[in-house]
Amino acid sequence: MTNTNAGTTQATRVVEGLCRFIESVEHVPSLDELASRAGLSRWHLQRTFKRIAGVTPKAYADACRERRLREALTNGARVTDAIYAAGYNSNARFYERSDDVLGMTASRYRAGGAHETIRFAIAQCSLGALLVARSERGVCAISLGDDADALVRDLQDRFPKADLVGGDREFEQWVARVVGFVEAPRIGLDLPLDVRGTAFQQRVWQALRAIPPGETVSYAELASRIGAPKSVRAVAGACAANAIAVAIPCHRVVRNDGALSGYRWGVERKRALLAREAAREPEAVEA
Repeated sequence: MTNTNAGTTQATRVVEGLCRFIESVEHVPSLDELASRAGLSRWHLQRTFKRIAGVTPKAYADACRERRLREALTNGARVTDAIYAAGYNSNARFYERSDDVLGMTASRYRAGGAHETIRFAIAQCSLGALLVARSERGVCAISLGDDADALVRDLQDRFPKADLVGGDREFEQWVARVVGFVEAPRIGLDLPLDVRGTAFQQRVWQALRAIPPGETVSYAELASRIGAPKSVRAVAGACAANAIAVAIPCHRVVRNDGALSGYRWGVERKRALLAREAAREPEAVEA
């Protein structure tokens, strides 16, 4: 048992060292380069890295590259400079998947969402105030709360330079469908979503959407479902970062003992949503 623990500790140190190396270099290291550095075979490295880090070396390197790009654009770097500084070999390779990486064009991201139009509206439902926002790509925010003004301020913080405008008649129909979905989650929500997050967050959110109404999973189980059993804390962080309530059902994740943990929009709302999905009478939400 001692030898097994020692081996695990050594492997963890190797992977941690490789993670620091990946973060420090400007290119995406090849598997051969990382295997040589670790003194392991390609196959052994790939398997060990994914077991401990929860993602493959390439996925980790891609996430680091995407983070560097966001930081450079946020700090005002020219788009071309940011692309090459982040480690992309060519503009063309980046632009092929820029929407997946940033959720918008690089120039719009650099400008804090400038020239992007976000339509939003506030409605009331049994859980309190409900804000729904959509971009050109789909629903980008669903928020719940007691203070409608606070929900709008939060949306402004997320899109500081975007044009926030009231919803038109078509969008009002979207809002009505979201309200209906909150009240009766089993009917589903057939609307496009504009999901913006890191590659890891999007894996977590995709797994959340696969949990049927009326069922719950623990954070540990969710981490296992995405192939990252060691990343329970990161999974919890991705749940907390979710900005599209109910449609990305982070309320269906509970502690290992079944107890309710924190919820961005209030534990009482989480309890009410779970009760509703289990076909029980939901508890009242205190104002």
